[in-house]
Amino acid sequence: MLRIGLTGGIGSGKSTVAGLLAARGARVVDADRIAREVVEPGTPGLDAVVAAFGRDVLTAEGALDRPALAAVVFADPDARRRLDGIVHPLVRARAAELVAAAPPDAVVVQDVPLLVETGQASSYDLVLVVAADLATRVERLVGRGLSEDDARARIAAQATDEQRRAVADVVLDNSGTVEELEAQVDRFWAERVAPALR
Repeated sequence: MLRIGLTGGIGSGKSTVAGLLAARGARVVDADRIAREVVEPGTPGLDAVVAAFGRDVLTAEGALDRPALAAVVFADPDARRRLDGIVHPLVRARAAELVAAAPPDAVVVQDVPLLVETGQASSYDLVLVVAADLATRVERLVGRGLSEDDARARIAAQATDEQRRAVADVVLDNSGTVEELEAQVDRFWAERVAPALR
């Protein structure tokens, strides 16, 4: 099994790269998707979040109100650490189950936005970082409905580009076109993935 840790800052294009790798045969384990799964209604994860932050972080239907929770944790580093302490262990446990279920000859790509922040780089055979310039990332996030201030605050709450590059085996630049990114993914697959599978 070849285990690839895929990371990059918010708005860098990790999901696009994950999709391109999946199209080439990789199994993608998406930490963001798992993070949503572990706080669904009725889960111990949601119960723990409510115990820590109160019922104001729930919708009228009893689901997690993500914007309400984000407003709390992005304004308060201690609150963010409390949330991370609840959610990260649950995400890691579920991701480990999914990896264990993959065939022994699989290419497993773990899409982990906070790979650097959580000190997981050494857990992978290769660390693949997706980078994009700040203006491009802010523009993408604003296009998703965030205000420019919120976009910049979320970017600032994550590791820096320099911190990500320090653990990277390969960095893909996603400041250009999808075609340019796809060419970089093709090169990564040919030079780093295919030889490991022989």
